[in-house]
Amino acid sequence: MPTKSTYPHSYQWRKTPHQVKSGRRIRTLNIVDDFTRECLAIEVDTSLSGVRVARVFDQIAFTRGYPTTIVMDNGTELTGIAMACWARDRKVRLHFIDPGKPTQNAYIESFNGRFRDECLNENEFYSLAYARDVIEAWRQDYNAFRPHKSLGNRTPEEFVRDLEITDSLHLSAA
Repeated sequence: MPTKSTYPHSYQWRKTPHQVKSGRRIRTLNIVDDFTRECLAIEVDTSLSGVRVARVFDQIAFTRGYPTTIVMDNGTELTGIAMACWARDRKVRLHFIDPGKPTQNAYIESFNGRFRDECLNENEFYSLAYARDVIEAWRQDYNAFRPHKSLGNRTPEEFVRDLEITDSLHLSAA
């Protein structure tokens, strides 16, 4: 089982609804690391249960470790028993924002606005599979080619790479 991450951080996440050309509704589960600004996953499907959300967090943990905290709204897939048990078993704190206070989850709100403007509103999704492909390409572009002022004008991938180099230097010096 993965361990806690080597640096303290939290993830923010939120669902974003949209629809494919046929009118079928899709949802995206957007997970962003507060510290690195990296979009760790965008899960796309017609529904996303608490069990499914927990499985996505476990997949992320295999390469990144578990976060200290996950900041989220009060959606049913989050407040249910699946996420509560998942968090308890992995010693991850679930922090629910106050209802009607999206500014308490500000970074993910900003990310979702950018995601909606640049990806969802700019593309016609003909199928769920096509939506997954286009959205994953956008996520990879976001992480690899978009510098952030808060990261010293580095992309999230550059920032993570620099962290890993710094961590390995600290470990070898110890």
